[in-house]
Amino acid sequence: MSEFSQIRYESADHVATITLHRPDRLNAFTTTMARELVAAFDAADADDDVRVVLMTGAGRAFCAGADLGRGASTFDATDPVRAAERAGFETIGGVPRDGGGTVSLRIAASRKPVIVAVNGPAVGVGATMTLPADVRIAAQSARFGFVFARRGLVPEAASSWFLPRVVGISQAMEWVATGRVFDAAEALGGRLVSRVLPDDELLPAARALAAEIAENTSAVSVALARQLMWSMLGTATPWEAHRLDSLAMFRLGQSADVVEGVTSFLEKRPPKFPGRVADFAGVVPLWPLRPETMD
Repeated sequence: MSEFSQIRYESADHVATITLHRPDRLNAFTTTMARELVAAFDAADADDDVRVVLMTGAGRAFCAGADLGRGASTFDATDPVRAAERAGFETIGGVPRDGGGTVSLRIAASRKPVIVAVNGPAVGVGATMTLPADVRIAAQSARFGFVFARRGLVPEAASSWFLPRVVGISQAMEWVATGRVFDAAEALGGRLVSRVLPDDELLPAARALAAEIAENTSAVSVALARQLMWSMLGTATPWEAHRLDSLAMFRLGQSADVVEGVTSFLEKRPPKFPGRVADFAGVVPLWPLRPETMD
């Protein structure tokens, strides 16, 4: 889309590819990038032709973290330059929303599955913004770091919720408390990523996974399954899952997608699912639920 300056958005073969695009700055994160990423996910959700979202970085990095070009005032929300940049940002709890959190929560709310191909260093917000993705795969050259304690900060982008759920509290605290940068092998061992591949195989593998989803599954089924899987992480009992599963099975069992799924299987041909995600938006509650008031 031509209106984007710090990312690239392309849609082809039912896959929307979002590329962080500040390669001269190792794709360092800015307020502009945050706004553009939110807009890109809005575009992907609004496009019925998009079945999967794939995120990656341009050049040799995924995202080197926040752009520190303003020096010591980089994170000071009272700094006039930073305040002007973030004009129009909502507040939460009486303070401006964290920019990384605006991105991570928008990714979390995606109605399309999200794959992140980590093609190089992913540090600070470059690591935390990937946590709401459904699949993370990494190049062998990738490096990760939750470096906030080494900058006098806390992990942002709602990562105090996401990271322990992805990797477990002990592993999460080791990485956060040390703030050290670690390699792709350690990320794989800690279950931050599901696969590590030679650099030249990363994007082909990510695209193949996206194609497998797009070509073989119902968009409605995947969208609702994504909402159910993530939303059930915070429930106290499996009975809540059973309640929502039962409702979804009741509604989808009557749908054209189920007719096509069963018929195509019996006829031994690839399915052509007609369902639109928007038509089933109310089957299970949207997740994450936004508070009625942000203050």
